[in-house]
Amino acid sequence: MKYTCEKGENSTVKITVTLTEKEWNEAQDRAYEKNKSKFSVPGFRKGHVPKAVILSQYGEAAFYEDGVNEAFVKHYYDIIEKEKDIQPIDRPDVSIDELTDKKLKFTAVVPVKPDVKLGAYKGIKIEKIEYNVKDEDIENEVNRLLNQHATEEAVEGRPAKDGDITVIDYSGAIDGVKFDGGTAEKQNLTLGSKMFIPGFEEQVVGMNIGETKDINVKFPDDYGAEELKGKDAVFTVTLHEIKEKKLPALTDEFVKEKVGKDSVDEYKASIKERLEKANTERAERETEDKIIKTVTDSSETEIPEILIENEIDNMVQQVSYRLMYQGLQFADYLKYTGQTEEEYRAGLRESATDHVKTQLVIDKILNEEKIVADEDEIDAKIAEQAEQAKKNIREYKRGLSDQQLAYIENGIVIEKLFKFLKENNEIV
Repeated sequence: MKYTCEKGENSTVKITVTLTEKEWNEAQDRAYEKNKSKFSVPGFRKGHVPKAVILSQYGEAAFYEDGVNEAFVKHYYDIIEKEKDIQPIDRPDVSIDELTDKKLKFTAVVPVKPDVKLGAYKGIKIEKIEYNVKDEDIENEVNRLLNQHATEEAVEGRPAKDGDITVIDYSGAIDGVKFDGGTAEKQNLTLGSKMFIPGFEEQVVGMNIGETKDINVKFPDDYGAEELKGKDAVFTVTLHEIKEKKLPALTDEFVKEKVGKDSVDEYKASIKERLEKANTERAERETEDKIIKTVTDSSETEIPEILIENEIDNMVQQVSYRLMYQGLQFADYLKYTGQTEEEYRAGLRESATDHVKTQLVIDKILNEEKIVADEDEIDAKIAEQAEQAKKNIREYKRGLSDQQLAYIENGIVIEKLFKFLKENNEIV
């Protein structure tokens, strides 16, 4: 077999393959073995007709089509295995250049991973990202704990005010006609929570227990139910109860019982430490993202349509999985949001394109800098995970799938990449 590889247009490689007479006959022999059971010739049992007899009955070209397929499968993938620089991203477009009983020549135009002209990725200046813990951040965490352990006390003798927990009946109508989902009894509603449509909760404020009142509201133009978007509605509301949330006192005894800290000061110090750690990790992630975005924006590459479509497929699949865990089907989600699948996919196109370009840039840097994960690093990471899982290292490693091992290796590579980028650029 002889072959040539030639760079084509639009991120393609043209592979031209020429088989010798012997190789072409071998491909047809394989086609004969696979298909001989399909031929019936008088005087022979089905599946036992000699190849020469079939050719005499059906012509010399009887096994050409299947022979071409056999030849392609064998020789194309041998070439791809040998030529490491060729990285196919889709099936090739195959054409036959010459076909006789003694020779086969075909061309495969292969869509390949595009090359990237990298922008500067070393010696650039990146603005430092910092998040500082404020007193109000700590107080918000404290209030969250107090609210978790708050009690509710009935209120009498005053109208409802913002922050109260009310118990109401309501019945909504549009042009005097009730609509689905617009009626409920003994519904809890915290005033100011913005759980209901705009204007509803504000009009419950000031009502007294036992009072019934008509509330006029307008559904938002982007409301989930198509039949209610932008419509004026009247809700008849009856207020049954008013309850007030009572927060516990923040004392040493309280925090010792609820969070295991000896004092309020110790508890607040632990909050600050946790928030500082979270802020540091967030700043690190955003700094890494900023470096990659800066490099990606200054880099140039073709982005084949197949890569964009594949990325959109992945994004849709991830959304479908998340919805499934929530008990929803993707088709139902589309119906609820008033979109077709084509419209939804179109909305993902820009972010999918950005993600593909970013990944191409990352792969190029990894290749340029020869950043890889060696066996020792992989084994160390596996040992770390085994220890966390409280399992024997050997048993834990045996239980890992190829996909899980690839995930571990990729994680190490990306970690080394960002370390390299932060060491070779200036954070100012």
